[in-house]
Amino acid sequence: MKTRQDLKKRARKVFQKHYLFFVIVCLMASFIGAEFSDSLSITRIRNQVSSEEKLLIEDFERDDLTDAEKLVEEKKEELIEKVDNPALGRTRGVLSALINSISTGSIYITIIKAITSIIKSTSFAIAILILLSLILTFIIWFFTTNVYPVIARRIFLEGRTYPKVSKQRFLFLLNIKKWTKASYTMFLRYIYLFFWSLTIIGGIIKRYSYFLVPYIVAENPDIPSKTAIKLSRDMMYKHKFECFKMDLSFLGWEILGIITFGMTKVLYSNPYKVAFFSEYYTNLRKIAIKNKIANYEYLNDTYLFEKADQALLENTYSDIVELRNKKIKDIKRDTGFKAFLANNFGITLYDKKEEDQYEKEQLLKNRISYYQDVIDGKSYPNRLFKIQEKTKKRIVENINYLRNYSVLSLILLFFIISFIGWLWEVSLHLISDGVFVNRGALHGPWLPIYGFGGLLILIVLKKFRKSPLKEFVLTTCLCGFVEYFTAFYLELTHNGEKWWDYSGYFLNLHGRICAEGLLIFGLGGLAIVYVLAPLIDNMLRKINRKILIPLCVVLLTAYVIDQFYSHFYPNEGKGITDYAYTRQILEYRRL
Repeated sequence: MKTRQDLKKRARKVFQKHYLFFVIVCLMASFIGAEFSDSLSITRIRNQVSSEEKLLIEDFERDDLTDAEKLVEEKKEELIEKVDNPALGRTRGVLSALINSISTGSIYITIIKAITSIIKSTSFAIAILILLSLILTFIIWFFTTNVYPVIARRIFLEGRTYPKVSKQRFLFLLNIKKWTKASYTMFLRYIYLFFWSLTIIGGIIKRYSYFLVPYIVAENPDIPSKTAIKLSRDMMYKHKFECFKMDLSFLGWEILGIITFGMTKVLYSNPYKVAFFSEYYTNLRKIAIKNKIANYEYLNDTYLFEKADQALLENTYSDIVELRNKKIKDIKRDTGFKAFLANNFGITLYDKKEEDQYEKEQLLKNRISYYQDVIDGKSYPNRLFKIQEKTKKRIVENINYLRNYSVLSLILLFFIISFIGWLWEVSLHLISDGVFVNRGALHGPWLPIYGFGGLLILIVLKKFRKSPLKEFVLTTCLCGFVEYFTAFYLELTHNGEKWWDYSGYFLNLHGRICAEGLLIFGLGGLAIVYVLAPLIDNMLRKINRKILIPLCVVLLTAYVIDQFYSHFYPNEGKGITDYAYTRQILEYRRL
């Protein structure tokens, strides 16, 4: 058994290698309340009962919600009137309605009234709402907060052996289809600890008896729940007081965390402590296997604690090794303007067969790169795990969103996305106003702002397609820029006429862009990059150029004519630029 100093020294080395990732893992645990919840003060339990909740309770007793509804409506009007900053509008939009509903409590009344309309009793409706809230809260806790310590331990255990840990390990339990089983095991541990805590002394002792359960489940999620608890108890036999003293050795860090308002906990001591006890578990595991205690055979993830032999890795990943050893012929591409367009913006002017071959070779390289760290012993070899992860083809191999697009494809994608945007806008107004409105400044069935936005996402953000998170953030920013300055340009060239106005929406800028619109554009941009554009391009590649070229010419000609005509006679009127009319309809419906 290694000394405490040895374990801490080893833990610090591991922590330094994965500092940022380990901090994020523990920070997420703090946010969801799984562990280290005292490190953050942003989520405090509210002890006071609001006036709306008091009225709801009183109305519940009378089986009448009249008073609560009146108070909620008055508070809503009061909150709207208090908004001084136009950017924080709360009169229009889904986001404004959601914020108003939550801040005033009207969301509860809406749900209660919906249930009441079915069962014809307010009392039972409120009771059902409370029951559903409790069930939903339990489900969320059961599948997230309850099981997250297992996910965190898995990441830390892999990090102590391998220099690289993939972000995909957060979905480790999901990939092997053991999320529910691991959640149940942790829930059973929670139940045991709860009942033992009623005895005070027993609660303290059993805390250390069941201390290793998250680590055991992290190593083997398929272990029977009661067996995992018993195995932890057996492994901690004669080690509980030792574990208590090791836990106590972090008291100084706890005090420092209080003095620094949790900052040192978040940035250092929390992940350092988990890294230390990961080392402690590893040592107890060795002792358990050596002594062959009951159920030790469940501690069977060998390569979580030691690296596999290079020959074994190459044999297990023989298909990848074969690809790696195979000389992939690089297609020689021009170093001039054509190569510049292809490499930086994903626009290709090459021969169709040549480009198809190039993309296939890039797919092979991407697949090799994906498994390279595993074969080199730098990350955990999933194929050597006792429970095989479900096999599914990677999206990059099916759709290949890293592809380049031909000029013809980009032209047709522009019109397709513009048409989809037009359908979206027309449908929204058809649903809200009940009438057909030809949206946009042009007269044709297209909204070029959507088409140009889609092309800019594909072209300008080509370099960021490998990172969906970066793609989403940059797509949101790019779409916001395009929408804002398009609105500004239209107002400037049409005597201040507006074709859209987000005034009254929560988080809007001069009425030209708003938060919920940008969120939709961000999600829509991801759909275009990773699904829609590749699928459409696959279909377009099957069509002969003799058909595509005339089609592009016809569409471009019609579009230029529409632009020219609309410059002198723009598409205007009710529901397009006449927002007073639209507001009258909304006000009438509200009354």
